[in-house]
Amino acid sequence: MKRIVFVLLLLLHFQPSSESIGQPENEDMKLERRFKQYLDAEFKTHPLFATRSGNHDYDDKLDDISVAARKRAIASTRKTLDELTKEIDTKKLSRSAQIDYEIWQHELKKEIWLAENADRFADDPRIYNDYITESVYSLLTQSTLPLPVNVRNAVSRIRQIPKIVKAARESIKNPPKVLTEVALKQNKGAIAFYDSGIFSLIGEEAKNSDLKAACKAVVPVLRDYQKHLEDDVLPRSNGEWRIGKKRFADKLLLELDAGVSALEVLKEADDEAERVEIEMYVIARQLWKQVFPKKIMPVDDDKGRRETIRLVLDETSKEHGKPANLVRDAIAGVDKIKSFIKDKDLLRLPNPDRCQIIEMPEFQRGFSIAYLNPAPPMDPKASSYYAIAPPPKEWDDRRVTSFMQEYNKHILQILTIHEAYPGHYVQLEYANRHPSLIRKILSSGVFAEGWAVYMEKVMLDEGFGDGDPKLRLHQLKWYLRAVCNAILDYKMHCTDISDEDAVLFLVLRAFQSEAEAILKVIRAKQSSCQLSTYFVGRMAFQRVRRSVQNELGERFELGRFHEAVLDHGSIPVKYLPEVTRERLKRGR
Repeated sequence: MKRIVFVLLLLLHFQPSSESIGQPENEDMKLERRFKQYLDAEFKTHPLFATRSGNHDYDDKLDDISVAARKRAIASTRKTLDELTKEIDTKKLSRSAQIDYEIWQHELKKEIWLAENADRFADDPRIYNDYITESVYSLLTQSTLPLPVNVRNAVSRIRQIPKIVKAARESIKNPPKVLTEVALKQNKGAIAFYDSGIFSLIGEEAKNSDLKAACKAVVPVLRDYQKHLEDDVLPRSNGEWRIGKKRFADKLLLELDAGVSALEVLKEADDEAERVEIEMYVIARQLWKQVFPKKIMPVDDDKGRRETIRLVLDETSKEHGKPANLVRDAIAGVDKIKSFIKDKDLLRLPNPDRCQIIEMPEFQRGFSIAYLNPAPPMDPKASSYYAIAPPPKEWDDRRVTSFMQEYNKHILQILTIHEAYPGHYVQLEYANRHPSLIRKILSSGVFAEGWAVYMEKVMLDEGFGDGDPKLRLHQLKWYLRAVCNAILDYKMHCTDISDEDAVLFLVLRAFQSEAEAILKVIRAKQSSCQLSTYFVGRMAFQRVRRSVQNELGERFELGRFHEAVLDHGSIPVKYLPEVTRERLKRGR
């Protein structure tokens, strides 16, 4: 009955108002209707995509990921792109709708290119973990449907996992070894999740006999799949993870949609790295006698300047907590950060606050140290999760210490600024308010990452940390990491750089710890172009801030500017100058 009422409410919500009934359909309305039709078909074909988007019509189903189904899906995408160009007259669209059209059209082209240039189901075993575990975990943590309904849907999906495993066995060919190794760790986490983790997650509903039976049945399937990955897939995991210079250049233009080429990104990142290093040296010199009162500063040349920065960073990195307290320490700093944002009027924070800080589930580890899993765009009242991963249990004391020095008390504050306040969580809450369904569903990762990196600097520029030079030095190191990520991204996929040289580059140029550098190299092998999003996005925000502030002079208001930037959703950053200026013409 609750499910029926919920569906009826959704239907009522999307019914046209009495004022619009009988009105002729203009081109903007036509585009909106066409996209909703497209989404309806996509949700039916891809239930996990529907759940991620906040549509719960297919929460009891899992995707058909057979080879035949995947071919039908890309054929449908080609058909949609062809029909879109014929059905919509872009000259009749409002400017806002033209941007929506361009975003949708670009997304379709990107999906076609990716399908033609890569086969993730054959070459990336990690993709199956999305269906095996995320499809169920997301129902139990982010859906706003009643918990009994979510548990019932979870049971249905768990029972379909053997089909996913079967498809994996049939489709996986010769993936890169690094991807198989991560898939093994994630599947091990999936086994633990269905063996016990799921029951501690949902409390009283864990007594559900159907859930217990479904989990009991799927664990042996996943154990057998683990053995298949170890004994069959891993020995033949000799695939190439580098995508090469040509594909990298083409993919970066499509993935980032920022109007910059791969070589332009590389050149700008090299220049920025030099600038940031100079700024870090100035601060390291100021800290030297405070940190080393009896030690002579290294010689003022290239080598000596980097040694000065490194020594000061190493010493101040020792100010860190315990691995077991990583999440607790992050939570402890939140109130101070939020109060500062309010006091300085950097922007208005979401109310109510739906962000939860958690330890990253084991089955989601292996790609990054932290993430923000936002409320789905079509279920915006759901919780968002800022997750942090502790150091791996198999690491020895030396690597754990290195890891904790990397995520010391200074960096942990920057991490929370980036992932939550006023970074990803706040920005994505703003994005969920935008009325355009196209912008909500087809959001830009470059926008999101760029905003988060940009705000790290803004917070300190406005006085967060009371001018503590240690905090500023570590913020600059964190930013330099984003700059060097873009350089590493290019080097890993467009040159034959070795793992050893890549780690050395990160240690010497980006001042990263050995443990962090090793993890970053592993991450660079698992993705291409994503590591460039942070730097490209941040520079886009910096450019629009600089130009708008110069134009407005004393009339420039930082909080108003930030809200104007966020008001248009997570759009490709190439539109930022246009939409920000347009929004600033109206009141806050």
